[in-house]
Amino acid sequence: MSAAVICSDRRIRKLGPILFLLYTADLLQLVNCHQLIPHAYADDTQIYGFCRPANSAKLRDNVSACIDEVSAWMASNRLQLNQAKAEVIWCSSSRRQHQIPSDSIRIGSIDVQPVTSIRDLIDADMTMRTHVTAVVRACFAALRQIRRFGDLCHLMPC
Repeated sequence: MSAAVICSDRRIRKLGPILFLLYTADLLQLVNCHQLIPHAYADDTQIYGFCRPANSAKLRDNVSACIDEVSAWMASNRLQLNQAKAEVIWCSSSRRQHQIPSDSIRIGSIDVQPVTSIRDLIDADMTMRTHVTAVVRACFAALRQIRRFGDLCHLMPC
């Protein structure tokens, strides 16, 4: 005996985000238990924390413990934490940059050195200078392409 299940694309699209939220709810609660803030994307989770400069060692240990538990949760759900893609950034105002620790943070079995910008998006001093520079570079590249195309249009017969 066979059965057919028929449902519209509209229902599937609405169900996808709901299933994602149900699946990751435990992960988000786990991060919250460590007094950290999770931000989940389709295949990426970012974990945020904040503290005063004097409490940075406690935050660093808290993040490491949280990542260990996240890794265990992922293993129990047949997922794997990609430690090679893990990045750490300490953000502060430019006046307090000298108070930011430069020690590495243990992420799973590896030590990760803090970086000054993450994926060309945010800088450690929260200016977004790296991101703006990348966007401007891409815009000028596009303008050069348009100019070349414009030069070719004059050569084409009408």
